Amino acid sequence: MMNRYSVNEFVEATKQQDKGEGLFELETPRLLEINLDNQVWAKTGAMISYRGKIKFEREGILEHGIGKMFKKAFSGEGTALMKATGNGKLYLADQGKKISILQLNGESIYVSGNDILAFEPSLDWDIKLMKKIAGVLSGGLFNIRLEGHGMVAITSHYEPLTLLVTPHNPVYTDPNATVAWSGDLQPEFVADVSFKTFVGRGSGDSLQMKFTGNGFVVVQPYEEGRSSDDS
Repeated sequence: MMNRYSVNEFVEATKQQDKGEGLFELETPRLLEINLDNQVWAKTGAMISYRGKIKFEREGILEHGIGKMFKKAFSGEGTALMKATGNGKLYLADQGKKISILQLNGESIYVSGNDILAFEPSLDWDIKLMKKIAGVLSGGLFNIRLEGHGMVAITSHYEPLTLLVTPHNPVYTDPNATVAWSGDLQPEFVADVSFKTFVGRGSGDSLQMKFTGNGFVVVQPYEEGRSSDDS
């Protein structure tokens, strides 16, 4: 019993392990290890530790696909990604959110700006500003469209749920609980005035995202921006 709760036991139980899974490796469900040998895109501020020679550069992502008229208005969103370049091990996390790794094999996916953690530079990407709901979303003014071959790591508060969308069965979601959706879906924003009566929150509560077509939508059991209410 002398070894119970010993420092050695703790180190043994929690120490980093190489699982041989390649570039992206889930060290724990909430901590991503990147075995970096060139370059990767990551959410600014997500680095919690690294070893090796890695250089970090902030990137003004709004310069990559949105007119200059938006750049000034949303400059706070303009540094949401950083470039990590070099060789070593990079550890990323985002507020203890659960991490999911997706290997894209030619598909495309949209990810909310709140929920992108990292992706390979081999993927084509573009920023899409969600102007219609800029006043509704808590910091999620933009989403990122990724396409091609490579890995992307996304985050969700708690376990994500994926809902299949078919032409005869559209899916409606709360914008603040929407994590990602398949690239062939185009959400439209619909207002349901009666819905506001049940929620009893601000003016944006009645706005929903409606997905139609063939594909999937990923949601989380949490609304971004509600943490101040929870604390």
